[in-house]
Amino acid sequence: MISYFQANLETVSIHKVGNKLADEYYSLSDAPYTIEDQELNKILLTYFLSPFEKVNEIYRLFHPNQDLKLNEVYHFVTQIFEQPSSFHEQTEQLAKHLYNQCNHAKIKSGEVYIAKFTDLQIEGELLEAVGIFKSENKETYIKVAPEEGNFSISYEQEAINLHKLDKGCLIFKTEKEAGYKVAVVDQTSRSGEAVYWKDDFLMLKARNDNYSHTSQILGVYKNFVTQKLDEDYDITKAEKIDLLNKSLNYFKEKEQFDLEEFGQEVIGSVAGFESFKSYKQNFEEEFEVEIAEKFDISAPAVKKQSRNYKSVLKLDRNFHIYIHGNKDLIEKGYDDDKHMNYYKVYFKEEE
Repeated sequence: MISYFQANLETVSIHKVGNKLADEYYSLSDAPYTIEDQELNKILLTYFLSPFEKVNEIYRLFHPNQDLKLNEVYHFVTQIFEQPSSFHEQTEQLAKHLYNQCNHAKIKSGEVYIAKFTDLQIEGELLEAVGIFKSENKETYIKVAPEEGNFSISYEQEAINLHKLDKGCLIFKTEKEAGYKVAVVDQTSRSGEAVYWKDDFLMLKARNDNYSHTSQILGVYKNFVTQKLDEDYDITKAEKIDLLNKSLNYFKEKEQFDLEEFGQEVIGSVAGFESFKSYKQNFEEEFEVEIAEKFDISAPAVKKQSRNYKSVLKLDRNFHIYIHGNKDLIEKGYDDDKHMNYYKVYFKEEE
């Protein structure tokens, strides 16, 4: 949980970073921006920090060679924390590092704001933090103002929407040896080119906590049901949806996850459970993570992951069947006369 009601924006430096692949360049400012208008200070606090109020997942900075000092963001941010007088110099280095990662054809140029905050709250603790933000998408705004008994209309192009921060991260001055606590916002994370922000620029790994365990096991199980089961079993889509519904109910009803219990209550068959454990182990080895076999379930992680669980059975373009409960009340068959598949659904009352 991140809160900024007590936060103070100490200083901010603004640079511009282009797309290296498109032969665009970066432009560095000479000094930090001086904020003299208190209203502008409040606006910037809202623009930078409000997107993080709903962020629950916390990351760590890391490096594949296990040497944190090789992570450029870690190095430059540590310098800011330990030598505040070098703030602007370090922001220039951060902007250059970001520019070197902007080598995908679809990455947009934009302004980069690097800010220093005090009294920013995370998980109940007031801390200093460095924020790195990038604005890529601009909009046009209309201005209406009274003028001599009438109204005038003007517009401003290439303006920034205060409610749409494209990319941002907050690095908190705590747990330095583990890679700090890092919160991330990325509005374009669904597109392939956007991985440069988290993976190439920041180099992040999920923190090993209940939120990440819950999120990861739900994601692994979903992929297991939707992708792996077809290879080993003859299973219908309705049966897949039933398995996904059972897993969600398990996580919503239980306070603690237990892998053995989950296998018995949700998966059911011994062979299916062994297959899932093998799938989980392969995931852990591939992505170099470890998902505990017992942990306290994180409700925010369940809520977020449940959006990716589909309970809709789509039949051609004619019907959608929402399956929420007992799979035994739906039967699949084949009509020889019509040469078509069918589902038979049993119910007591029509609402």
